[in-house]
Amino acid sequence: MLRKPFARLASRLLLAAGAMIVLPAPAAVVEKAVDYEIDGVTHRGYFYFDDTVKTARALVLLVPNWLGTNATNRRQAAEIAGQRYVVFVADMYGAERQPADPQAAGKAVQALYGNRALLRARATAAHAAAVQAAPALGVPADVSKVAAIGFCFGGATVLELARTGIDIAAAVSLHGNLSLPGTIENAPIRARILALHGDADPYVPAEQVEAFVKEMRAADVDWQLVSYGGAVHSFTDPDANMPGQAMYDAKIARRAFATMHDFLAEAFASVD
Repeated sequence: MLRKPFARLASRLLLAAGAMIVLPAPAAVVEKAVDYEIDGVTHRGYFYFDDTVKTARALVLLVPNWLGTNATNRRQAAEIAGQRYVVFVADMYGAERQPADPQAAGKAVQALYGNRALLRARATAAHAAAVQAAPALGVPADVSKVAAIGFCFGGATVLELARTGIDIAAAVSLHGNLSLPGTIENAPIRARILALHGDADPYVPAEQVEAFVKEMRAADVDWQLVSYGGAVHSFTDPDANMPGQAMYDAKIARRAFATMHDFLAEAFASVD
């Protein structure tokens, strides 16, 4: 079990002061920053929610791609939040340690992939920060209904989070690695699992897919794997433009987000 490492890296909230920031799109969605500490390092997450909706909404922890909490990934979080959810963007690197470019991001991600206990601890701390900060800041989140979603590196991360046995309704990976190298002890998975995968993704080979399916079957968990024919890595990322490797696909992105929303709705309904 990994409970002790998690405890040593437990987050201490430093609720960020300052007014809400109104984002340009969607217009009604606001941003609230939250600082929290992991092992003495300040991390900065961001809440997004539509403040015209007065009812509490499910809380979605979003782990962004390898570029971290940059403007593009935060804008995506605001769009996903819409009127459906309160979204909290996790900081996996540290407030002053966001990658400046893909080369730096690659190094940062490989360091975390090589230390899965640390990867899980940072994801767990982000979850704890979101759940604790929402009521303290008056964020309209129903913290009894929590799920985690992630893109690319973030997708791999939310699957690792689920493998800790954390009590969340669902974990959704969008074009993420389905397993990581090395061995580490897993707790029984309690979350529903959805993996949205590009069938032609060169970074997630067939052997990794097969290992994931075998793992899910053995875990006897409520899980789905959706493989999109012809899709490669980063199929939901409008900036991805590397044919044959990482490429945006509007049709596949639309299907994937529809599947994700439907899956989350079912998972949250089961919590009632």
